[in-house]
Amino acid sequence: MYRTKPAKGMGYTAVKSSISIVMVDNQEGKVNLDTGAYCTCVGRSYLKTIVPDWQEKRMPIQGVKFSSASESMKPLGIIDLTLIFPHPSQCVRIKVEFVVMDNCTSNHFILGNDYLSIYGIDISNQKDRYFTIGDNQRQKFGFLNNKKQITVIKNEEKSPEKELFISEQLKEAEFNQELTEKMKEKLIDLLFKYKNAFATDKEPLGAIIGNEVDIILNVEKPYPPLLRRPAYPASPRAREALEVHIKELMDLGVLRKVGHNEQVEVTTPVIIT
Repeated sequence: MYRTKPAKGMGYTAVKSSISIVMVDNQEGKVNLDTGAYCTCVGRSYLKTIVPDWQEKRMPIQGVKFSSASESMKPLGIIDLTLIFPHPSQCVRIKVEFVVMDNCTSNHFILGNDYLSIYGIDISNQKDRYFTIGDNQRQKFGFLNNKKQITVIKNEEKSPEKELFISEQLKEAEFNQELTEKMKEKLIDLLFKYKNAFATDKEPLGAIIGNEVDIILNVEKPYPPLLRRPAYPASPRAREALEVHIKELMDLGVLRKVGHNEQVEVTTPVIIT
């Protein structure tokens, strides 16, 4: 249950980092998940390295006093930032209001108890330390430490277009449990690179140049054997599955529903109702 304890008098050497990598304004930054801090804040000097024009985005703050364990803090204002926590399967984006402190010397953002509680960020101190965000307890994020560095996705790979692809097109995807995180990341990169080869409800089958599908229908006698079979009532279970499948084909533009008295050219598969 417990890790190997340090030698007597060396307990302080077991300290672990609670700092993680985040992306802010397309810049790589660090954030400390500080459960001992009641306020989310950032030092003026560190903020300037990430957001040089922060003063133009600053919101005023008045009549509030802040203090650390050793001294009184000097607030300069509030800045609203979006933090992106990188993950091979799906990045997580949160919006945070930081109090900018003039005399804070930390070289990272400090995420205090206020926003740790708002977003349900839980830190696990098991053998492999990690934290989770929100209800998804299976998506684990790691911390920076001296022994193991977190692999951060490149800025160009973290484009909004790729994030949208992962959140929308891969939201129901199931990955083989035997895949490592690195293998899963490479697979996602490959899917994103050739995403135009897939049909969606917004880009139906055949609408993408270079990926057209030719469908030849036999509308003259002799008909194919399957079309000559007499109709028979399908079971409720089979009918339900067929209706779901037909709806998917209609969403992709493979099938089109027309009225029983509508005149159509036999160039596109249709369902006559």
